Amino acid sequence: MNLRPLPDHFPATRDALHQVAFFVLGPARFEVVGRMGLQAAQGGFGTPEFGGRIARVEGDSIILEESDVIATQSITTVGAAAEFVGIEYDENWYGDFRDPLPPVGLETQLRVDDTAARALGQWFNLGFDILSEFRSGATRDDAASEVQLWPEHFDPATEIGDESAGRRASYGASPGDGAHDEPYVYVAAWGDIDRDNGYWNDDAFEGASLGYSELLTAADPTGRALEFLLEGYRILHSP
Repeated sequence: MNLRPLPDHFPATRDALHQVAFFVLGPARFEVVGRMGLQAAQGGFGTPEFGGRIARVEGDSIILEESDVIATQSITTVGAAAEFVGIEYDENWYGDFRDPLPPVGLETQLRVDDTAARALGQWFNLGFDILSEFRSGATRDDAASEVQLWPEHFDPATEIGDESAGRRASYGASPGDGAHDEPYVYVAAWGDIDRDNGYWNDDAFEGASLGYSELLTAADPTGRALEFLLEGYRILHSP
């Protein structure tokens, strides 16, 4: 997949759509099946099928698919998006998050640029492709978790490795956050890491990251990202 420079409105759009993921799509699925994980979708991201429905974001629109009926609405506010998918907006819909997303409120206008939203969707699709391929090489002892886009962290991730042996880590593809201006692929160790090893380069968490800018210049972004993840796995599994 060829990456392009990020649109100017990417950070604002990412943050606005994080609100939709966390306060609309995640709870809509959770209310029906007791699970909140999301997935990449055409032009964006959304839920797997739940109760005969799929709710997803494509560009600057939210889409609800049910049987043969597809309804579309432009994204304006979190409250309007929640009403559209048929749930009540609830800032405390799940009480066990370590770091729940601070709400902007149900009537705050969300700034969603269609081009930036589709760039976000491309990143999520790339992330799922990379992580699925990476996960396919895990052993039974690694107890690899399903690749999911978690609504609170707003990134595709999988957890791999023996925790009791200090080898478990989260491997993911973040669209960026307060500590990172651009998207990045990461390895976040669950245990201690040796900071003398230059691989562990990220000061925001116990792990390593590979930024969008470096992937943008790579001849093969997918191959470069996989190489980075495999290096983290190799280090964590070294004697």
